[in-house]
Amino acid sequence: MTRLELIIGPAGEIRGETRGFAGRSCLEASRDLLQTLGQTTSDRLTAEFYVIAQADVVAQRCEFR
Repeated sequence: MTRLELIIGPAGEIRGETRGFAGRSCLEASRDLLQTLGQTTSDRLTAEFYVIAQADVVAQRCEFR
C-alpha cells in the first residue's frame, strides 16, 4: 500500500513523507502536492528510493533495445 503523509509542526512547517513507493515513483506521486505547498527547503531520499520498481526495469530494458 502506498501513501503520502503530511506532518504539520507547531510553527506551521510542513514535512511530507511517502511510504510504500519504489524508485522514482515517490517523486511522481508527490509532484503536484509539492508544487501546491511551495518551496522545498530540503530533501532526503530513503532506502525505498533506491529500490528498482518493476516499471523501472521495463523502461530500462526498452532503452537498451
